[in-house]
Amino acid sequence: MDEQSTAFAAPAAMLVEGRAEGPLLFSHTALSFWGGVDPETGIVIDHAHPLRGVCLAGAVLAMPGGRGSCTGSAILLQLIVNGLAPVAMVFSQREDILTLGVIVAEEVYGRSLPIAVLEPADFIRLEGRKSLCVGSGSVFEPGATPVRGEKVAASADPLTLAEKDRELLSASVSPATSLAMRIVTRMARLDGAERLIDVAQVHVDGCIYTGPASLDFAEKLAGWGGRVVVPTSLNAISVDQARWREQGTDPARSQAASALADAYVRMGAAPTFTCAPYQLDDAPHRGEDIAWAESNAVVYANSVLGAHTMKYPDFLDICIALTGRAPHAGCHIDENRKARLLIEVEPMTGCDDCLWPLLGYQVGLLAPNTIPVLTGLETVAPSDDDLKAFGAAFATTSAAPMFHIVGVTPEAPTLQAAAGGATLPVLTVSHADLLAVWRSFNPVTGEPVDLVALGNPHFSADECRHLAELCRGRKKHPDVALTVTASRSTYGKIIESGLAAELEAFGVTFVRDACWCTVMPPIVPPAARLIVTNSGKYAHYGPGLSGKEVRFASLAGCVDAAILGRCPEAPPAWLTS
Repeated sequence: MDEQSTAFAAPAAMLVEGRAEGPLLFSHTALSFWGGVDPETGIVIDHAHPLRGVCLAGAVLAMPGGRGSCTGSAILLQLIVNGLAPVAMVFSQREDILTLGVIVAEEVYGRSLPIAVLEPADFIRLEGRKSLCVGSGSVFEPGATPVRGEKVAASADPLTLAEKDRELLSASVSPATSLAMRIVTRMARLDGAERLIDVAQVHVDGCIYTGPASLDFAEKLAGWGGRVVVPTSLNAISVDQARWREQGTDPARSQAASALADAYVRMGAAPTFTCAPYQLDDAPHRGEDIAWAESNAVVYANSVLGAHTMKYPDFLDICIALTGRAPHAGCHIDENRKARLLIEVEPMTGCDDCLWPLLGYQVGLLAPNTIPVLTGLETVAPSDDDLKAFGAAFATTSAAPMFHIVGVTPEAPTLQAAAGGATLPVLTVSHADLLAVWRSFNPVTGEPVDLVALGNPHFSADECRHLAELCRGRKKHPDVALTVTASRSTYGKIIESGLAAELEAFGVTFVRDACWCTVMPPIVPPAARLIVTNSGKYAHYGPGLSGKEVRFASLAGCVDAAILGRCPEAPPAWLTS
């Protein structure tokens, strides 16, 4: 009998309990809700995703899992509050970011939806089916007999709480702290943690304004007495707090975004407002347990700095900051930091800075949920900014929390060290693979440019210095805007060095606090048709977030575009040789 004619039923592990039924939306491709789903419509806006243009509201969404941004939890919370969320979600792997969004909705707003995890072989059998029921430990078609699985948090609870943990759950602390601790312990049980640990610092990504729910949640915590107990930095927000009026951004949204940032500052977080906290003076040290959100920051902290953090979802970050406690799971455990996939990179000679975002993007596609180790780059000597560009693009296409590069990153002095002595499956990356990524970003070449967007993640002082060298003695095209997003800290440094004045004289506009994933019009001019960027991350997310065409080039290519008013005519020579 044809499998599709047989009613489907399979046991499932329930990440969030509940029962729902709806039409099935199935995809083999993971989806980042941030930059991938519009919270005001429920429509998929990721231009590279098979479900682009489809509304998720009322459907059972089945996909391998989430990927990309930690802000997916905030987008899902807003969808739930707006009544535009899927009625249930089914994954083929355990997933934290979207699950956390549902947990917050349940704990704070009394709204929820079931989340189930199927075995991969059962998940594949969903393709082509019309509707599904989810609940009670089973995923099944209407009319089929449910086949029960087990709860993830089984009756034999592996989590042992210390005395101080129990106190943080009690009425002796503020309502904000006890709520935060309930959320931390729920996630710890889902992660299979046996205990909680102290963290040295937290980086909060939940300060990005994703709609009224993100502001309401933060103001509730602040109003309920929430105060951070460890040093806490804040991610880029959705507005340049000091200059949004002169920039002409929407007053209502700008005021809401600024109020959200202020709520986190009232809870004791530092107004760093950067998506590149590793550029700050108090960056964590190797082996230090921290709790960072923001996908590129997590990947950089684990991979380049050698600090230990999980890929914490938005809202779990502030919960850990309010309690100082985090699950002992994921990349906090040495064994979980080992590579499970070897990627051999073809020799890349004569390459420019295009290499790193293109390579990161491709490696993320090859390792969608697996920590990879790369060989073949031992003599290339990437800079910190190269590794930033690689990690940001990698974190866009992969859900993995880190990578290794033999001879480059601290936990990969050798392949054996990175893999823990294991024999790994092997994949390769060639010039042809990277050229295919370049062409996916640049389906048309030589087009007129309206905006050059730099600083996703935030530009460093070194990148500003390099940009000044490329611009020196040249003249920007009058019809092209060249805008750089940077942190307050970096902008202060380049003001002091004179670089800011030099770049502004060329025609560069600086936006602080926000970055390209969060900026509002008219920073992206409403009349603009085409943007060029050197960021693999923004080349992916930009079309959905801005509604514009986005092209990709090296930093030198971006400067040429700002001067000539056109995109590069062809891929860089090293990529086609």
